[in-house]
Amino acid sequence: MLTKRIIACLDVNAGRVVKGVQFQQLRDAGDPAELAAAHSQAGADEVVLLDISATHEKRATLVDTIRRTARQLFIPFTVGGGIRSLDDANAVFDAGADKISINSAALADPSLITLIAERYGSQAVVVAIDAKCINGEARFEAYVNGGRTPAGRDAVAWAQEAEERGAGEILLTSMDRDGTGAGFDCELTCACSEAVRIPVIASGGGGDTQSFVDVFQRGKADAALAASIFHFGLHRIAELKQELQSVGIPVRWPC
Repeated sequence: MLTKRIIACLDVNAGRVVKGVQFQQLRDAGDPAELAAAHSQAGADEVVLLDISATHEKRATLVDTIRRTARQLFIPFTVGGGIRSLDDANAVFDAGADKISINSAALADPSLITLIAERYGSQAVVVAIDAKCINGEARFEAYVNGGRTPAGRDAVAWAQEAEERGAGEILLTSMDRDGTGAGFDCELTCACSEAVRIPVIASGGGGDTQSFVDVFQRGKADAALAASIFHFGLHRIAELKQELQSVGIPVRWPC
């Protein structure tokens, strides 16, 4: 059985790591390079850096920040935010990223997924989907522009198309649960996991060990991503992995 991955997320705004609730009320969490190194040493399997204001501000990703952070890491490093073209992706890979994450640009031009996958391989292309529940029903709409704008696309159907176009992974964020610590949206995650063959990374709502157990067992996630609980010392990654292993969920043991 493949091990389940624990991924630490760095939401970066103006060169600093921030964290909010449901994409709002941001508070400072520290320097991205320092936090990346700390999370790696604590046992994270991967680090994801998302430049959360790049798309809204219509600018490129902060390459210097990526380069500084990449120097601290010996685990897979994914970067997203502001990647709108193959040239943007080239710059991010050149700065040290192992994978790129695309969201708004992929919805605007799905062929971008294929273009980057053909150059770097599907394993290097993560399609991020920010999803919100529609009117309390078991349907989810994808959002773009840093969660500001509904895309008019069903999130699960979009995940299927992204896979067909060459995505290697889906980074699925529940906007309803983001930063709340109330638990991952297992219904959303399971729907997406059952609809695609590529790995699904659950994001949004991780608050305690049980929330991770639930998303791996009921949500059928391949990986779970969190930010607040790691940045602010609410949960240690090594302890989380010990507890996951104790209930039969396979994980990579921290070195």
